Amino acid sequence: MPDSSRSKRVLLYSHDSFGLGHVSRCRTIANYIAAADHSLSVLILSGSPVIGSYEFRSGIDFVRIPGVVKQIETGEYDSANLRVGVEHTLEMRTRIIRDTADIYRPDLFIVDKEPLGLRGEVVPALKLLKERGTPLVLGLRDVMDDPAALAQEWQRKNVVPALRDLYDEIWIYGLPQINKPLTGIQVPPSVRHKMVYTGYLRRDLPLHSDIPHEIEEIGGPFILVTAGGGGDGADLIDWVLAAYESDPHIPYGAVIVFGPFMSAAEREAFKERAARFPNIRTLTFTNNLGALMQRAAGVVAMGGYNTFCEILSFDKKA
Repeated sequence: MPDSSRSKRVLLYSHDSFGLGHVSRCRTIANYIAAADHSLSVLILSGSPVIGSYEFRSGIDFVRIPGVVKQIETGEYDSANLRVGVEHTLEMRTRIIRDTADIYRPDLFIVDKEPLGLRGEVVPALKLLKERGTPLVLGLRDVMDDPAALAQEWQRKNVVPALRDLYDEIWIYGLPQINKPLTGIQVPPSVRHKMVYTGYLRRDLPLHSDIPHEIEEIGGPFILVTAGGGGDGADLIDWVLAAYESDPHIPYGAVIVFGPFMSAAEREAFKERAARFPNIRTLTFTNNLGALMQRAAGVVAMGGYNTFCEILSFDKKA
């Protein structure tokens, strides 16, 4: 029997194999949950190497599971930092996820994007909590992938039975008028009945919204250029710098945020090019992109889910 006297607990899982999107979304959700009920605790399970750089509200903590990286060329995974095989890393992750769910005993479990987790690593935790009667929620961004590609991926991973048998609700962080992510995918009516559209996840400035000191040196309006995590953002940065190189009379400065996963060689080459312009500043990473965006005249971005939500929240030209 659950203890009715104890405070409520939410567990969030994010596989975080690439970029900043998943951890940023989970952080936003956790901060809102904690703000809505000050007696509630939220624990995030994350493989992101930068999760500790973010600011969280009181009542939120995280468990950092060993990281993996996805090779862009092959789509295969490898251990991010440990000098052990990926299968060993995944076994450790699976056990940590299940044991955390077992000991933490959440009143709600939210899984971000990957219904079964990375290579099925979240399934033991889902089954354990299902047996205990814990509500299980899958959270999806509104744009997932090309429907044909997503259908093929989910068939290969045998996802639909989990949607049918394990999850109680499927939250879609968007609007049905803009996109329905399960369109074109064969799922039973019982799964479609579980879908709840939440609207886009609004972003607020964090409690302490200091901006990097480099920005204070820029006189006049500036364009914020963000490559997200940066792992696939080199073309975007190249195009922006090429624009300044071809037209010295652009009336705005620029603040370029490379992202922590851009390669060091690409980053250094871009820094050299940017240094030729007195009105361009560069940053590798900031945990407070919202503060920069609020001050920016406009935004040039990759257009991933989280940046899209920030652009909407701060009402910026982009």
